[in-house]
Amino acid sequence: MTAHAFNVQRLLSERTPRAVLDCDGNELTQVAALLLEAGFRLALVCARHDGAVIEVVYLFVDGPPDQRIELRVLLDTRQPRLPSIAHLSYAASRFEREMHDLFGVEPIGHPQLRRLVLHQHWPLGWHPMRHDAGPQPPMNPEADSFPFAQVEGEGLYEIPVGPVHAGVIEPGHFRFWVLGETIVRMKARLWFVHKGIERLFEGQDLTFALNLAEKISGDSAVGHGLAFAQAVEEALDIEVAQRARELRAVLLELERVYNHVADVGALCNDVGFGFANARALTLRERLLTLNESVTGHRLLRSGVHYGGATLRSLPTKEELEDIGAQFHELIDLARSNSIVMDRFTGTGVLSIDQARDLGVLGVVARASGLDDDARVAHSFIEMPASFRSVSRQDGDVLARFEVRCDEVDASLRLLTDLVAREGPLDVQGDAVELREGHGTGIAEGWRGAIVHRVDFGPDGALRRVKIVDPSFFAWPALPLALSDTIVPDFPLVNKSFNLSYAGNDL
Repeated sequence: MTAHAFNVQRLLSERTPRAVLDCDGNELTQVAALLLEAGFRLALVCARHDGAVIEVVYLFVDGPPDQRIELRVLLDTRQPRLPSIAHLSYAASRFEREMHDLFGVEPIGHPQLRRLVLHQHWPLGWHPMRHDAGPQPPMNPEADSFPFAQVEGEGLYEIPVGPVHAGVIEPGHFRFWVLGETIVRMKARLWFVHKGIERLFEGQDLTFALNLAEKISGDSAVGHGLAFAQAVEEALDIEVAQRARELRAVLLELERVYNHVADVGALCNDVGFGFANARALTLRERLLTLNESVTGHRLLRSGVHYGGATLRSLPTKEELEDIGAQFHELIDLARSNSIVMDRFTGTGVLSIDQARDLGVLGVVARASGLDDDARVAHSFIEMPASFRSVSRQDGDVLARFEVRCDEVDASLRLLTDLVAREGPLDVQGDAVELREGHGTGIAEGWRGAIVHRVDFGPDGALRRVKIVDPSFFAWPALPLALSDTIVPDFPLVNKSFNLSYAGNDL
C-alpha cells in the first residue's frame, strides 16, 4: 500500500471532514478506487492552468456526516498526461473528456477519448481554458458531421430531432434509430451553446461573480448561487450564522416547490391532460408571485450573499397550508385520470443499477431507488428529526412524477418548520477579506446536488471556478430510459427527466 493509500485509509477511519492529498499519476488509480469502494462519489474534476503546471483536482464526497476529500495531481504543461480512471467511474470518463477538450490533458487508457464539449467545427489542438491558448482560431467549416454510431438492420430508420426546437427551449440534437415505433437507440448531442462561463468568472469581483452564478441555469438561481457562495465562504473562512442558513434553506425549498409544480403540470400536458397543466400553471404563478414578495425577484435571486441572507418577507403557515391544499387538488386530478396513470406507468424505466453506474443524482436517482440527497449528506442547517428524503423503486415516469409530488409535500413541511423559527430576515456577514485559498459548495437543487469549487490566487483574485450541475450526470441516462419505448413517449420521458441545457453547456 502506498503512503497516500494509507493516508486515505486513515482519513476514512477518522471521518475527516476536509482533506487534500497530493498524488502522482501512479497513485491516482489506487487512491480513487479506495474512495469509491468506501462509498464516496466523484463529484467534480477540475483542471487549472498555472504557467508551467496544470493542476487537476478530483473531489470525492460522502455523507452523512459531510466528508470531502480532494486528490490533487500536478502535470507538466508541455505534456499533460495522467492515468484514466474511466474504468472505475463513468462520471470520471466524462470529466476526463471535458478536461481533454478544454485543457488538452490526456487521460491515458481512456476507452473512448473523443470530443465531448467542443463540436467538430472547433479547431483541433486549441484548448480554450488554457491561458496560453491565444486568440480563437477560425472555425473549420469543412468539418465532418458528428460521427453518430450507425445502427443497421432491416426496417430500421433514423429520426433526427433538433437542435432547434419549437418554443424557447435551448438547443439539443436527438438522433433516434427506430423499428416501427419502437426506439432501438437514441443518442443526444449537446453543447451547442457552450458559453465559456467558467472562464467568465476569472478575475471578477465577488459581487459580479455571485450574480453570474445565479444566472448559470435560470430555474436554479438559488441552488447555483448558494453552492457558489458556500464555496467562497469555505475558501475565505467566512462564518455564516445559523439564522442566515435557515433563510437560505427557505429559498432553496421555495425554488424546489415552484419547479416541481410546473413539472407535474407539464407531465400531464404531455399526455394530453391540459386541464391539469392549466391548474399547475395557475399554482406556479401564485408561487412566483410569492417568490417576488420574498426576495423581490420571481426566480428568487439576490437573497443569498456572502456570510448571510436577506429576505423581504416569509410565507405564513396559512399560505403554505393553502398552497399544499391546492397542490393536492392538482395531483388528485392527475392520479384519478386512468389515461394519465397508464401512460406514466412502466414508461421510460431507468433501473437502479443503471442509475448507480451512471452516477445520476436528485429526482432521477431517487425515482430509481437511490437514496441520495445533499440536504441530508451535506446539510448546512439542523433538519427536523422527521425529515426524510423521498424515493421510489420503479424508475419509470410515474416514479419520477411521484417523487416530485412527495418532494413538494416534504418541502412544504420543511418550510412550515423553517418559517416558525424566530429571527431577523436580514442577516449580514462580516466584511469579505480576499486571500489565497480554495473551497467547495454543495447544495441540493431541485434537480439534484449542485457542486461549485472556487480557487483564489495569492493576490486574492478569483482564478478558477468549476461548476457541476446534476444534469451533467443525468443526460447520459436519458437514452437508456428510452430504450424499447416508442417515439411518441420521447417528449414524456424527456420531461420526466427535465434536465438543464444551460447547466450542462457551460
